[in-house]
Amino acid sequence: MPKIDYFFTPLSPYTYLAGGALENIAEKVRASIHYRPLDMVSLFGRTGGVALPDRHPSRLDYRAQDLTRRAAMLNMPFHLKPAHVPTNPAPASYAIIAAQNAGNGDLGGLVQGILRAAWAEEKDIASDAVLQDLLDANGFDRSLTMSGMLSGAETYAQNLEDAVSHGVFGAPFCVLEDGAKFWGQDRLGDLEAYLTKGS
Repeated sequence: MPKIDYFFTPLSPYTYLAGGALENIAEKVRASIHYRPLDMVSLFGRTGGVALPDRHPSRLDYRAQDLTRRAAMLNMPFHLKPAHVPTNPAPASYAIIAAQNAGNGDLGGLVQGILRAAWAEEKDIASDAVLQDLLDANGFDRSLTMSGMLSGAETYAQNLEDAVSHGVFGAPFCVLEDGAKFWGQDRLGDLEAYLTKGS
């Protein structure tokens, strides 16, 4: 079974706009997804990227237009500047990591729920109450927001190191076991074609 290392941050609008496409691809080609949330600002600093506040106005303008167009094309509700973005992505990331370790729930549903909460529902994904409701809705123990903090923090830091060593520089970013890389929600079709060809 192919394994997809999926590097992302809950604060990535392009990861939100990927929707459930990766999960659908994984089901179709019988691949597993290893969700690897990480600190994207730190990743940018180590791989030559530029944090959003430091980007040139022309890049910010294009980003705003592109995100708005893509959301409309995909018919996905979207706020370009949600009430609670930016926020601390660590609590949501820890919850995802803890849920992945715990198993027995809908992990893809949890990830999509967190992204939707941030970018469509304007909820604060750093809030324990928001995360606990999402954990519960996807079949996980609400207490993972507390019990999974230590291991979540350690894995979150390791995900950053692994991302750097695998050549990851943005989100969403998929890395396969053979080293093939796919960056961006608009390259998931390429990922599917690659996995289908290899099967």
